[in-house]
Amino acid sequence: MKAFYTDHFVLPLPAGHRFPMEKYSRLRDLVSKEDSIELIEAPAANDTQILYAHDPLYLIKIMEGKLSPSEQGEIGFPWSEKMVERSRRSAGATVAACKTALTEGIAVNLAGGTHHAYRDAGSGFCVFNDSAIAARTLQKELHPKLKIAIIDLDVHQGNGTASVLQHDASIFTLSMHGENNFPFKKETSDLDLGLPDGCDDSQYLQELGNCLNQLESRFTADFIIYLAGADPHEGDRLGRLNISKEGLRMRDALVFEFAQTRNLPVAISMAGGYGKEIESTVDIHFQTIMTALLFQKTY
Repeated sequence: MKAFYTDHFVLPLPAGHRFPMEKYSRLRDLVSKEDSIELIEAPAANDTQILYAHDPLYLIKIMEGKLSPSEQGEIGFPWSEKMVERSRRSAGATVAACKTALTEGIAVNLAGGTHHAYRDAGSGFCVFNDSAIAARTLQKELHPKLKIAIIDLDVHQGNGTASVLQHDASIFTLSMHGENNFPFKKETSDLDLGLPDGCDDSQYLQELGNCLNQLESRFTADFIIYLAGADPHEGDRLGRLNISKEGLRMRDALVFEFAQTRNLPVAISMAGGYGKEIESTVDIHFQTIMTALLFQKTY
Protein backbone atom coordinates (compact mmCIF):
# COMPACT_ATOMS: atom_id res chain seq x y z
CA MET A 1 0.00 0.00 0.00
CA LYS A 2 1.37 3.40 -0.95
CA ALA A 3 1.57 6.21 1.61
CA PHE A 4 2.54 9.75 0.59
CA TYR A 5 4.44 11.87 3.10
CA THR A 6 5.15 15.59 3.48
CA ASP A 7 6.55 15.88 7.01
CA HIS A 8 10.07 16.85 5.85
CA PHE A 9 8.56 20.00 4.29
CA VAL A 10 8.46 21.64 7.68
CA LEU A 11 6.11 24.50 8.38
CA PRO A 12 8.05 26.79 10.75
CA LEU A 13 5.96 27.68 13.79
CA PRO A 14 6.70 29.86 16.81
CA ALA A 15 7.54 28.15 20.11
CA GLY A 16 4.46 26.97 21.99
CA HIS A 17 2.21 26.93 18.90
CA ARG A 18 -0.67 24.52 19.51
CA PHE A 19 -0.60 22.82 16.11
CA PRO A 20 1.03 19.38 16.58
CA MET A 21 3.38 19.48 13.59
CA GLU A 22 5.56 16.79 15.16
CA LYS A 23 2.86 14.14 14.73
CA TYR A 24 3.57 13.78 11.01
CA SER A 25 7.23 12.79 11.33
CA ARG A 26 6.37 10.44 14.19
CA LEU A 27 3.69 8.82 12.06
CA ARG A 28 6.08 8.32 9.15
CA ASP A 29 8.61 6.74 11.54
CA LEU A 30 6.00 4.15 12.55
CA VAL A 31 4.89 3.51 8.98
CA SER A 32 8.49 3.09 7.80
CA LYS A 33 8.78 -0.09 9.88
CA GLU A 34 6.00 -1.79 7.88
CA ASP A 35 7.27 -3.81 4.91
CA SER A 36 3.82 -3.84 3.33
CA ILE A 37 3.69 -0.04 3.01
CA GLU A 38 5.69 1.92 0.45
CA LEU A 39 6.54 5.47 1.51
CA ILE A 40 6.63 8.02 -1.32
CA GLU A 41 7.49 11.71 -1.15
CA ALA A 42 4.38 13.68 -2.05
CA PRO A 43 4.42 15.74 -5.24
CA ALA A 44 3.39 19.39 -5.05
CA ALA A 45 -0.06 20.34 -6.30
CA ASN A 46 0.43 22.68 -9.24
CA ASP A 47 -1.37 25.99 -9.81
CA THR A 48 -3.88 24.48 -12.24
CA GLN A 49 -4.89 21.81 -9.74
CA ILE A 50 -5.21 24.32 -6.89
CA LEU A 51 -7.36 26.57 -9.07
CA TYR A 52 -9.90 23.78 -9.57
CA ALA A 53 -10.96 24.60 -6.01
CA HIS A 54 -9.58 28.06 -5.19
CA ASP A 55 -9.88 31.64 -6.35
CA PRO A 56 -6.94 32.94 -8.45
CA LEU A 57 -6.55 36.07 -6.31
CA TYR A 58 -6.32 33.94 -3.16
CA LEU A 59 -3.63 31.75 -4.73
CA ILE A 60 -1.66 34.85 -5.75
CA LYS A 61 -1.87 36.23 -2.20
CA ILE A 62 -0.60 32.92 -0.83
CA MET A 63 2.25 32.69 -3.35
CA GLU A 64 3.37 36.31 -2.95
CA GLY A 65 2.99 36.49 0.82
CA LYS A 66 0.32 39.19 0.66
CA LEU A 67 -2.06 37.78 3.25
CA SER A 68 -3.12 40.40 5.78
CA PRO A 69 -2.39 39.82 9.48
CA SER A 70 -6.07 38.97 10.02
CA GLU A 71 -6.02 36.47 7.13
CA GLN A 72 -2.93 34.82 8.60
CA GLY A 73 -4.63 34.81 11.99
CA GLU A 74 -7.67 33.06 10.54
CA ILE A 75 -5.41 30.36 9.09
CA GLY A 76 -3.45 30.11 12.33
CA PHE A 77 -0.02 29.95 10.67
CA PRO A 78 2.41 32.78 9.97
CA TRP A 79 3.14 33.13 6.25
CA SER A 80 6.44 31.82 4.92
CA GLU A 81 7.68 30.29 1.68
CA LYS A 82 7.94 26.99 3.57
CA MET A 83 4.25 27.27 4.52
CA VAL A 84 3.37 27.60 0.84
CA GLU A 85 5.48 24.60 -0.16
CA ARG A 86 4.15 22.48 2.71
CA SER A 87 0.57 23.33 1.74
CA ARG A 88 1.17 22.47 -1.92
CA ARG A 89 2.70 19.13 -0.94
CA SER A 90 -0.12 18.28 1.45
CA ALA A 91 -2.68 18.85 -1.31
CA GLY A 92 -0.47 17.03 -3.81
CA ALA A 93 -0.30 14.03 -1.48
CA THR A 94 -4.09 13.67 -1.57
CA VAL A 95 -4.09 14.02 -5.36
CA ALA A 96 -1.43 11.31 -5.59
CA ALA A 97 -3.28 9.05 -3.14
CA CYS A 98 -6.47 9.43 -5.21
CA LYS A 99 -4.75 8.58 -8.49
CA THR A 100 -3.03 5.58 -6.88
CA ALA A 101 -6.23 4.29 -5.26
CA LEU A 102 -7.93 4.17 -8.66
CA THR A 103 -5.65 1.30 -9.65
CA GLU A 104 -4.66 -0.16 -6.25
CA GLY A 105 -7.84 0.11 -4.17
CA ILE A 106 -6.57 2.15 -1.22
CA ALA A 107 -3.80 4.74 -0.79
CA VAL A 108 -2.94 7.14 2.02
CA ASN A 109 -1.84 10.72 2.57
CA LEU A 110 0.04 10.83 5.90
CA ALA A 111 -1.19 14.42 6.30
CA GLY A 112 -4.02 16.34 4.60
CA GLY A 113 -7.66 16.67 5.49
CA THR A 114 -7.44 20.47 5.30
CA HIS A 115 -11.19 20.90 5.15
CA HIS A 116 -11.59 24.39 6.62
CA ALA A 117 -10.05 26.15 3.60
CA TYR A 118 -12.61 28.07 1.54
CA ARG A 119 -12.39 28.98 -2.13
CA ASP A 120 -10.98 32.42 -1.33
CA ALA A 121 -9.65 32.12 2.24
CA GLY A 122 -7.81 29.80 4.58
CA SER A 123 -9.00 28.92 8.06
CA GLY A 124 -8.37 26.63 11.01
CA PHE A 125 -4.82 25.49 10.10
CA CYS A 126 -5.93 24.90 6.47
CA VAL A 127 -4.43 26.80 3.52
CA PHE A 128 -5.60 24.76 0.50
CA ASN A 129 -8.57 22.39 0.53
CA ASP A 130 -6.89 19.13 -0.47
CA SER A 131 -10.10 17.08 -0.74
CA ALA A 132 -11.77 19.53 -3.11
CA ILE A 133 -8.57 19.93 -5.13
CA ALA A 134 -8.08 16.17 -5.40
CA ALA A 135 -11.70 15.40 -6.30
CA ARG A 136 -11.73 18.00 -9.07
CA THR A 137 -8.28 16.92 -10.29
CA LEU A 138 -9.48 13.32 -10.71
CA GLN A 139 -12.40 14.58 -12.77
CA LYS A 140 -10.40 17.06 -14.85
CA GLU A 141 -7.33 14.91 -15.51
CA LEU A 142 -8.62 11.32 -15.54
CA HIS A 143 -12.39 10.69 -15.51
CA PRO A 144 -14.71 13.63 -16.29
CA LYS A 145 -17.84 11.74 -15.17
CA LEU A 146 -16.37 10.30 -11.95
CA LYS A 147 -18.73 10.70 -8.99
CA ILE A 148 -16.90 11.19 -5.71
CA ALA A 149 -18.07 10.97 -2.10
CA ILE A 150 -16.08 12.83 0.54
CA ILE A 151 -16.64 11.17 3.91
CA ASP A 152 -15.37 13.58 6.55
CA LEU A 153 -15.09 12.09 10.05
CA ASP A 154 -12.90 14.77 11.58
CA VAL A 155 -14.53 16.06 14.77
CA HIS A 156 -14.87 19.52 13.19
CA GLN A 157 -17.31 20.16 10.36
CA GLY A 158 -15.80 20.26 6.87
CA ASN A 159 -17.12 23.77 6.34
CA GLY A 160 -14.68 24.80 3.63
CA THR A 161 -15.29 21.61 1.64
CA ALA A 162 -19.06 22.07 1.91
CA SER A 163 -18.77 25.67 0.71
CA VAL A 164 -16.41 25.01 -2.20
CA LEU A 165 -18.46 22.07 -3.50
CA GLN A 166 -21.99 23.12 -2.55
CA HIS A 167 -23.24 23.50 -6.14
CA ASP A 168 -21.40 20.47 -7.53
CA ALA A 169 -23.77 17.53 -7.94
CA SER A 170 -20.90 15.22 -8.97
CA ILE A 171 -19.25 15.37 -5.53
CA PHE A 172 -21.17 14.39 -2.37
CA THR A 173 -20.00 15.91 0.93
CA LEU A 174 -20.74 14.03 4.15
CA SER A 175 -19.61 15.50 7.47
CA MET A 176 -20.19 13.83 10.85
CA HIS A 177 -18.81 16.12 13.54
CA GLY A 178 -19.25 17.61 16.99
CA GLU A 179 -22.25 19.94 16.80
CA ASN A 180 -20.93 22.33 19.46
CA ASN A 181 -17.36 22.45 18.18
CA PHE A 182 -15.48 24.68 15.73
CA PRO A 183 -16.49 26.04 13.26
CA PHE A 184 -19.24 27.79 15.15
CA LYS A 185 -20.90 28.89 11.92
CA LYS A 186 -21.56 25.67 10.03
CA GLU A 187 -21.91 25.41 6.26
CA THR A 188 -24.34 23.05 4.51
CA SER A 189 -22.84 19.76 3.33
CA ASP A 190 -24.90 17.34 1.27
CA LEU A 191 -25.23 15.36 4.52
CA ASP A 192 -24.39 16.80 7.93
CA LEU A 193 -24.72 15.09 11.28
CA GLY A 194 -23.85 17.06 14.39
CA LEU A 195 -23.07 14.91 17.43
CA PRO A 196 -23.63 15.96 21.06
CA ASP A 197 -20.73 16.53 23.45
CA GLY A 198 -19.75 13.29 25.19
CA CYS A 199 -21.04 11.05 22.37
CA ASP A 200 -19.84 7.48 23.01
CA ASP A 201 -18.77 4.58 20.77
CA SER A 202 -22.18 2.93 20.38
CA GLN A 203 -23.99 6.14 19.43
CA TYR A 204 -21.16 7.20 17.13
CA LEU A 205 -21.02 3.92 15.22
CA GLN A 206 -24.80 3.70 14.93
CA GLU A 207 -24.97 7.24 13.54
CA LEU A 208 -22.15 6.51 11.11
CA GLY A 209 -23.97 3.43 9.82
CA ASN A 210 -27.07 5.56 9.29
CA CYS A 211 -25.04 8.20 7.43
CA LEU A 212 -23.45 5.63 5.12
CA ASN A 213 -26.90 4.21 4.37
CA GLN A 214 -28.16 7.70 3.53
CA LEU A 215 -25.13 8.33 1.34
CA GLU A 216 -25.84 5.17 -0.64
CA SER A 217 -29.53 5.95 -1.02
CA ARG A 218 -28.87 9.48 -2.29
CA PHE A 219 -25.69 9.17 -4.37
CA THR A 220 -24.00 6.60 -6.58
CA ALA A 221 -20.31 7.02 -5.80
CA ASP A 222 -17.43 5.77 -7.93
CA PHE A 223 -14.72 6.85 -5.48
CA ILE A 224 -14.32 7.83 -1.81
CA ILE A 225 -12.08 10.40 -0.19
CA TYR A 226 -12.01 9.62 3.54
CA LEU A 227 -10.92 12.12 6.21
CA ALA A 228 -10.02 9.90 9.16
CA GLY A 229 -9.66 12.48 11.93
CA ALA A 230 -8.16 11.27 15.21
CA ASP A 231 -9.87 14.10 17.10
CA PRO A 232 -13.16 12.37 18.01
CA HIS A 233 -10.98 10.45 20.51
CA GLU A 234 -11.77 10.76 24.21
CA GLY A 235 -8.21 11.99 24.88
CA ASP A 236 -8.31 14.85 22.37
CA ARG A 237 -7.85 18.39 23.68
CA LEU A 238 -10.28 19.86 21.14
CA GLY A 239 -12.64 16.96 20.48
CA ARG A 240 -15.39 17.06 23.14
CA LEU A 241 -16.53 13.54 22.17
CA ASN A 242 -15.90 10.32 24.09
CA ILE A 243 -14.83 7.83 21.42
CA SER A 244 -12.32 5.13 22.39
CA LYS A 245 -9.34 4.07 20.29
CA GLU A 246 -11.17 0.80 19.57
CA GLY A 247 -14.25 2.77 18.58
CA LEU A 248 -12.17 4.66 16.04
CA ARG A 249 -10.79 1.38 14.67
CA MET A 250 -14.36 0.16 14.21
CA ARG A 251 -15.25 3.47 12.55
CA ASP A 252 -12.44 3.04 10.02
CA ALA A 253 -13.44 -0.57 9.37
CA LEU A 254 -17.05 0.49 8.74
CA VAL A 255 -15.93 2.97 6.08
CA PHE A 256 -13.55 0.50 4.44
CA GLU A 257 -16.17 -2.28 4.47
CA PHE A 258 -18.68 0.10 2.89
CA ALA A 259 -16.16 0.88 0.14
CA GLN A 260 -14.91 -2.65 -0.37
CA THR A 261 -18.32 -4.30 -0.71
CA ARG A 262 -19.13 -1.76 -3.43
CA ASN A 263 -15.69 -2.02 -5.05
CA LEU A 264 -15.01 1.68 -4.46
CA PRO A 265 -11.41 2.94 -4.32
CA VAL A 266 -10.52 4.97 -1.21
CA ALA A 267 -7.99 7.74 -0.69
CA ILE A 268 -7.39 8.45 3.00
CA SER A 269 -6.12 11.60 4.69
CA MET A 270 -5.31 11.93 8.38
CA ALA A 271 -7.12 15.21 9.14
CA GLY A 272 -7.13 16.50 12.75
CA GLY A 273 -5.78 15.14 15.99
CA TYR A 274 -4.83 17.14 19.06
CA GLY A 275 -4.32 14.57 21.79
CA LYS A 276 -3.36 15.66 25.28
CA GLU A 277 -0.53 13.20 24.64
CA ILE A 278 0.78 13.42 21.07
CA GLU A 279 1.49 9.67 21.18
CA SER A 280 -2.24 8.92 21.37
CA THR A 281 -2.93 10.92 18.20
CA VAL A 282 -0.06 9.26 16.33
CA ASP A 283 -1.24 5.80 17.46
CA ILE A 284 -4.79 6.47 16.22
CA HIS A 285 -3.53 7.66 12.82
CA PHE A 286 -1.28 4.59 12.61
CA GLN A 287 -4.21 2.36 13.54
CA THR A 288 -6.19 3.85 10.63
CA ILE A 289 -3.33 3.06 8.25
CA MET A 290 -2.96 -0.51 9.51
CA THR A 291 -6.72 -1.05 9.28
CA ALA A 292 -6.61 0.26 5.70
CA LEU A 293 -3.75 -2.11 4.93
CA LEU A 294 -5.85 -5.14 5.93
CA PHE A 295 -8.51 -4.08 3.44
CA GLN A 296 -6.10 -3.04 0.72
CA LYS A 297 -4.66 -6.55 0.63
CA THR A 298 -8.08 -7.96 -0.25
CA TYR A 299 -9.01 -5.50 -3.02
